[in-house]
Amino acid sequence: MYIMIFYFSINVNYQEFERYYQGHADKVEVRDNEGRILWIHGRHFRPFLTRTGVQGQFKMELSQSGELLSLFKI
Repeated sequence: MYIMIFYFSINVNYQEFERYYQGHADKVEVRDNEGRILWIHGRHFRPFLTRTGVQGQFKMELSQSGELLSLFKI
């Protein structure tokens, strides 16, 4: 199985992230460390949401078909 790995930073404050909870937006746009634009469903960031929002460096692994295998903060 071929796995695609992406590293990226994100800095979304709590108020901005509320749009994903309220259904006004569903995909978060990030630019990975290689400059590629990624669209990631906001629900995948819920475990990382704090009072200040979602911040930090992340690693995401996708299957060859684009299915999310893992997303974690590094």
